[in-house]
Amino acid sequence: MARAGVRIWLALVLVTALVTGLFAQTDLSVDIDRWTALAERVEAAVDDENTSDEVLEEMRTQIVEFRSEFDAASDLNAKRIATLREQLAALGTTLDGETAAPEAPNVVAARTELNEQLSILLVPVQRAEAEFVRADAIVTQIDQTLRERGTKELLASSPSPMNPLHWETALSDLKAALYTLWQETPDANDGLEELRKTLPVTVLLTALGAVLIFRGRFWSRMIVNSLQRFGARGFGIWRFLVSLLRIVLPFGGLFLLALAVISAGYFGPSVDEIVFLLAFLSGVMLGMRWVAERVFSRDDDEALILLPPERRKRLRFHVGCITALVVVGELIAQVLASGNPAPASRAVLMFPIMVLAAISLYWIGIILRGYVDPSKDENAVAEIRSSTLVRVLHFIGTGAIVVAVVAPLLAAAGYHRAAEAIFPPYIMTMALLGLVMSLQRFTADVYGAISGQGDQAREALLPVLFGLILLILAAPLFALIWGARVTDLTELWGLFLRGFAIGDSRISPTDFIAFAAIFAFGYVLTRLVQSALRGNVLPKTQMDVGAQNAIVSGLGYVGIFLAALAAITGAGIDLSSLAIVAGALSVGIGFGLQTVVSNFVSGIILLIERPISEGDWIEVGGQMGYVRDISVRSTRIETFDKTDVIVPNADLVSGTVTNYTRGNTVGRVIVRVGVAYGSDTKKVETILREIAEAQPMVLATPPPNVLFVNFGADSLDFEVRCFLRDVNWMMAVKSDMNHAIAARFTAEGIEIPFAQRDIWLRNPEALRSDQNNGDGSPGLEGPSAQGAGS
Repeated sequence: MARAGVRIWLALVLVTALVTGLFAQTDLSVDIDRWTALAERVEAAVDDENTSDEVLEEMRTQIVEFRSEFDAASDLNAKRIATLREQLAALGTTLDGETAAPEAPNVVAARTELNEQLSILLVPVQRAEAEFVRADAIVTQIDQTLRERGTKELLASSPSPMNPLHWETALSDLKAALYTLWQETPDANDGLEELRKTLPVTVLLTALGAVLIFRGRFWSRMIVNSLQRFGARGFGIWRFLVSLLRIVLPFGGLFLLALAVISAGYFGPSVDEIVFLLAFLSGVMLGMRWVAERVFSRDDDEALILLPPERRKRLRFHVGCITALVVVGELIAQVLASGNPAPASRAVLMFPIMVLAAISLYWIGIILRGYVDPSKDENAVAEIRSSTLVRVLHFIGTGAIVVAVVAPLLAAAGYHRAAEAIFPPYIMTMALLGLVMSLQRFTADVYGAISGQGDQAREALLPVLFGLILLILAAPLFALIWGARVTDLTELWGLFLRGFAIGDSRISPTDFIAFAAIFAFGYVLTRLVQSALRGNVLPKTQMDVGAQNAIVSGLGYVGIFLAALAAITGAGIDLSSLAIVAGALSVGIGFGLQTVVSNFVSGIILLIERPISEGDWIEVGGQMGYVRDISVRSTRIETFDKTDVIVPNADLVSGTVTNYTRGNTVGRVIVRVGVAYGSDTKKVETILREIAEAQPMVLATPPPNVLFVNFGADSLDFEVRCFLRDVNWMMAVKSDMNHAIAARFTAEGIEIPFAQRDIWLRNPEALRSDQNNGDGSPGLEGPSAQGAGS
């Protein structure tokens, strides 16, 4: 029977191998011939220094497409390959590929068939992996070549704009470019004829644009007032929307006017491009003005950087100057591009614009460097400098001053490319930071309106997290501003998506997302079950509160562990390759964290054995109080002074712990009292017993006990010992009994003595004085000073 079963199993293996061979894809779907020709052509083009950047970028795009296909092909027949490897492992092979013992011929045949099928399936996968490596190397080589060319271009020098010989040439080139644009304009008759054809559209676009420009502010206020009727909260939100609409509507009007000019067909293509660029630059001006109005608002409540009003006004002015100069510079550059200017003309015409903009940037840096936090004491200089906002603004202000000085100097020295590489990007970086700050304030106002916290939500943690998220999202824009290519960002994104390899396994972002989703689901499910048990199920049982808390806490630990295990399994993360490293690390971590592990194990023991529970009155290590929380590492005790004491769980397990309320709340109270010598001790005993029995918290069984314990130095000492129903009322009962004892002893004439001492002067004559003291008081007479009692 056993041999028959083996034969059946081998037959199934052979059938599986046959089916695998029939349905497996044994060749790549990629056109290898076309890829090989392209790769050879690109490699030759990269080695050729005359190849333009545009050609290299186009070739890079084609190589990236092939690389993506090879990357997808590397997973070809993955499931079938895994199945064959599992079957080969089940047959049992040695490291040399030979079995440890002689085998039956049918087993050898099955292994041979499986190896042949595995080799066939691995051919396209191995080819795809090899070609992927080649494509990736070509892409890296192209990127390196483009970066080297960009660096050389950045450091290349041009004629200095300070040389007067180039000034007349630059002005002539500008006039020639303007004349070229005018020459593109059609004849007057043709232009008027084209204008008649498009007159209705042109008039309509012009009218709409003018309405949006001149009535945009009124409409923005009207729209926001209509929206505000749906809710009164979130006044900062409505002001944000009003300010945004005041920019969006006029920009829409300018865009419509540009379309009207272009649709008229009266000018040439180059003029149409300049008109469209002018509309876009006008939108940039409006956007910069909006950012400046938000960051340096006239209203103190809305200003993101709370400088004095005069300084905020100066900052808005300088931002407006820089924006206007940037627009003028871009227009001049566009006009020059339509002609054939000399190499120095662009640098000469842009230099005065850069100098004027640098002056405004310099003053912006000076003002930002002088910022102090108005919410702090002006004398607390150390606290002001430690503020994050202050440090950031000081850093930005210092950078603005440096850029404002260095950029014009570079341009004057002939390094116009280097100056343009730092001056406009720094201005755009500051504008983008202002935009991020504005959006972060808007999210804070939205959160305040939703949560009902109002303006106080601006200082909450969640809006800060929103700001961090906005900064992360803006990181690609910062990279593009400072010269990064889009292909560089896409390459980084591709590397991120491909993940990283650990041993034989590769972990990708999708694995992390799957891990986070599964773990989050398990965590939420665990918390829901805990909440249901704590609120609905366990209170209906006969278990005490400590047992209920132990069950809920234990369930939480088990649920989180299972959620993590399910997340690792569901994400397909193979941790077997890390077993050796984890084993080595565990030894070192065990020595370093042995105290933490000891406390963790002790916490588990406390939850299982429950020698103490939440709400118990305990004493440990000289600390006495109520147990308020038992966590994995430590236990929190609230003392009678309302202070929290954190006790490591190991101390509770290995040390001596006194639990006054474990099992029940019955406890004994002892009241000590002394009476004067000569008092009737039996009468005192009777009175004390009556007082104890009259207390409602004192148990009748066992009855209170009164003991005459000692003949003291000043009194006859008695003790009242009685058991209370709830030992938590010990101090209150003791206070009530003391009040009752004082009242009864006074009524019965029983004296509660206090300590007395007699002082005898052995030589009173030494204190006698024949004359008055220096202060005029008479001296102490000897007979009257022989004794004094106190």
